[in-house]
Amino acid sequence: MIDAHHHLWRTDQRYAWLDAPELAPIRRDFTPDLLRPSLAAAGVTGTVLVEGGRCDVEEAAVLFGHAAATPEIAGVVAWADVAEPGLADLVARYRALEGGGALVGLRSQVQAEERDYLDRPEVRAGLASVAAEGLAFDLVVRVDQLPAAARAAQAVPQLRFVLDHLGKPRIRAGAEGFAQWRDAIRPLAAAPNVSAKLSGLVTEADWATWRADDLRPYVVEALERFGAGRLMFGSDWPVCLLAVSGYGEVAAALEAALPPVSKQERRALFAGTATEVYGLAR
Repeated sequence: MIDAHHHLWRTDQRYAWLDAPELAPIRRDFTPDLLRPSLAAAGVTGTVLVEGGRCDVEEAAVLFGHAAATPEIAGVVAWADVAEPGLADLVARYRALEGGGALVGLRSQVQAEERDYLDRPEVRAGLASVAAEGLAFDLVVRVDQLPAAARAAQAVPQLRFVLDHLGKPRIRAGAEGFAQWRDAIRPLAAAPNVSAKLSGLVTEADWATWRADDLRPYVVEALERFGAGRLMFGSDWPVCLLAVSGYGEVAAALEAALPPVSKQERRALFAGTATEVYGLAR
């Protein structure tokens, strides 16, 4: 079992977004020593560690250090400003770090940008550079940015895009939120070079009252549009702790929201897709 999306941080490492009052429950240190028992209890043997919104290149050295010291961390998605030139040099710097061989992807905080950010020429050039480096690009975007993401996927077909958290649908908004997301996700899912993570859904729902039934329409639609071969499980730990009591509850929620699937589809969802898309077997 592979967890395709989790984070690690220490509060003394400048994660300014954690200062929001509602994030007090996760405003503490989360280290590999805290994560590993939860992985073992859930039967997770490998993970992808994703940059945590710090948005500086120094964070990568910390993440690669965790990967070098933690057998379960099979890959790292590090931060990069995809609009900046010199991505090839940055990737070379990352790969030269201790543990840098775990680099499997890059991520920019696109969700903080304007709706059509991914249409910018300099961004498209950066995405092409990511592809040339043989890396995946994680898309952390809002629902209103999904159309631009679809255009970028079509414009850079050689790049493996990975949509984080199914595009952060507005689950709290009920039927209106689902309709908005469903219409926006379909063009992106039609691009064969795009995969998606079944992650982050519990925190897009109501933290206190969510049920698996709230997640099910999104999981079912994603399966229909992407297929199991382009979907992967991610815990989004420790952010998920805003809405669940522990790591295992996230995997259980996905199990409860899934329609009947074959053994082959289950293998893809919980290990195969992440292994293939991120090249974890290498």
